[in-house]
Amino acid sequence: MRRLIATVFRKEMKDHLRDRRSVMSALAGPLIGPVIFAVMFTLMASWFREGKLLEISVIGREHAPSLMSFLQRHGAILKDTPPDYEALIQAGELDAVLIIPEDYGKDFTSGHTASVQLVVDNSRNQARSTVQRLNSLLQGYSGMLGAQRLFARGVSPELATPVRVDEVDLATPERMAANILNMIPIFLVFAAFMGGMNVAIDAMAGERERGSLEPLLINPVHRGAVVVGKWLTTVVLAWVAIGVCLTAFLLAASHVPLQDLGVKARFDVTAVLGMLATVVPLALVASAGQMLVSTYARSFKEAQTYIQLLLLLPMVPGMLLAVSPIQSQTWMYVIPIFSQQLLVGEVMRGQAVGPLPFLLGALGCIAAAALCLMLTTRLLSQERIIFGRS
Repeated sequence: MRRLIATVFRKEMKDHLRDRRSVMSALAGPLIGPVIFAVMFTLMASWFREGKLLEISVIGREHAPSLMSFLQRHGAILKDTPPDYEALIQAGELDAVLIIPEDYGKDFTSGHTASVQLVVDNSRNQARSTVQRLNSLLQGYSGMLGAQRLFARGVSPELATPVRVDEVDLATPERMAANILNMIPIFLVFAAFMGGMNVAIDAMAGERERGSLEPLLINPVHRGAVVVGKWLTTVVLAWVAIGVCLTAFLLAASHVPLQDLGVKARFDVTAVLGMLATVVPLALVASAGQMLVSTYARSFKEAQTYIQLLLLLPMVPGMLLAVSPIQSQTWMYVIPIFSQQLLVGEVMRGQAVGPLPFLLGALGCIAAAALCLMLTTRLLSQERIIFGRS
């Protein structure tokens, strides 16, 4: 049995390695994530390094001289505002405009609340930093004046803040980095699905369309050996894709200036081995599932359509973990895909996971892969599958 499986495996590897374009496309897909990671975080780091000056366009600055002095003392540069400032804000040429109404001084001197207007376009991401800094300065100025007014009336400013909250953040730099770099687990899981996708389609649906599947099954080879041999070929190429993706992420993380973002990524030997121990078993069930779908499909194109829809499956756990705070439970590590994304995140945060979650994750993948392979073997015993279905 082992010799037959090895024979089928060697045959499939030779067939698929001859098609260099297919192999290169399978390895190029897992590189998309590292490229996006490198470009995005390099741009973000360059924005932080620039230390952009806070330039504020003000209308009616003569109505609030003390506010203008406060803003200038805190590094703001006051500029005149063009008449078409609203169109310039929408076009992205201005970040914000501060409007001081004429009755500002009257309300201010009478002790009433003096209102100002801040004209912004919240749909522009590039302006958010300027708007947040300006809002922070205005709130600081308002708080300072409120404290001075209370003190002038003989009232302690502390009466206005009966409770003060001092936040003590216990998050380590590694855990903060894991929250920022949460794209890495998603793309590693995608690599496990994308690496062997073309091989699985061609090994089953492709061979049936070429008419080479029937002669192969006529040989004195157990159908289970044929399925396992083809499956092992798919698994090996999926493992290669995982290795390429993880290596590219490590190279990108070593060259991207994450320290400029205050991020300390943890990519030591222990973390890398933990990621591999998490994602490598996923290739078993991903390849087996793709084999099952390719065998069931009527044609090569239909198999491509089904497996492309199957690629959406890894997105569900990632979206769930991103929007919902889930406290990990032991039983969760048995669920394929979900447990891998959960484990990779915990490894990146530097948590002491222990061997049990890795073992449960591997057993869950092995069980699901065995089920898919068994169903694929049963499908190959049906004539309507071997000869195609109408």
